[in-house]
Amino acid sequence: MSGNREYKSDVFSMLMQDKERALQLYNAMNGSSYDNPEDVEIVIHDGGISLSVRNDASFIVDARLSIYEHQSTVCPNMPVRSLIYFSVILSDMLSDKKKGTKKGKNIYGRRLVKIPTPHFVVFYNGEEEQPEVQELKLSDAFEKPTDEPNLELKCKVYNINDGKNKAIMESCGWLNDYMTFVNKVREYHADGAFDDLAIDIEKAIDYCIDNDILKEFLKTYRSEVTKSMQLNYEFDRQLELERADAIEEGLEQGIKQGLEQGLEQGIELINQLNQILLSEGKYDELQKASNDKEYQKKLLAEYGLLNEKQGE
Repeated sequence: MSGNREYKSDVFSMLMQDKERALQLYNAMNGSSYDNPEDVEIVIHDGGISLSVRNDASFIVDARLSIYEHQSTVCPNMPVRSLIYFSVILSDMLSDKKKGTKKGKNIYGRRLVKIPTPHFVVFYNGEEEQPEVQELKLSDAFEKPTDEPNLELKCKVYNINDGKNKAIMESCGWLNDYMTFVNKVREYHADGAFDDLAIDIEKAIDYCIDNDILKEFLKTYRSEVTKSMQLNYEFDRQLELERADAIEEGLEQGIKQGLEQGLEQGIELINQLNQILLSEGKYDELQKASNDKEYQKKLLAEYGLLNEKQGE
């Protein structure tokens, strides 16, 4: 399995395709009170762009472009990814492809071309402990830090796990219901075999339908939700395996380098001792040291070549 999900959509992005839900979350995030779902313009990327650069949800309300992403794993690269998402979306907007016109906006002309004001948000619901809210900056990724970056992008990350960001969760009922569903999948699949994942997801869906949690959505898109959750679990599991392999490989490499460095240092010390003994004409000591490691250590200590740590 590759690092990118071939099926990028997850349950969160499926829910966000509904204008009413998008507007409800927008109001919760911005303290606004828009009540007409038709005020929402869902942004769909051009079909020629790879799925790997599609974000979970993009929509426009009142000339403000909200680019929302859902993450179950910690990712410090969200500002870079958000910049790519915004560039792709903006390119589509300026070309007017969605309107079927051949002539787009003239960004080379004398008249200023207006673009929607972007707002970048990540909703995190992974199992690693994370702050309730944190801000990631594009400039944090610059190899050469600067106090006044010519290009900056700020991305807010909101932790939507139980007990976090209660005001948002209370204002957006469906987001709270979504987390109830996610937690039920985790509960049923806790310590479960990976082959049982589909069964555990189905059990979580049944629970939510029986308790009127995303009931109509889950009844309508049951198979899609099951498939999406399976793929996301597989993706996260692959990340965990790759992370574990990287740690193991790093440890092995560290041990190897340590042994190599230790061997080089040892050879250097012996060479120094041999040179001293030769310069002083102590050939008997040189011969004895070559056959007696303890005597060799004794000489190394006497000549100040061996510290306590190296002598252990």
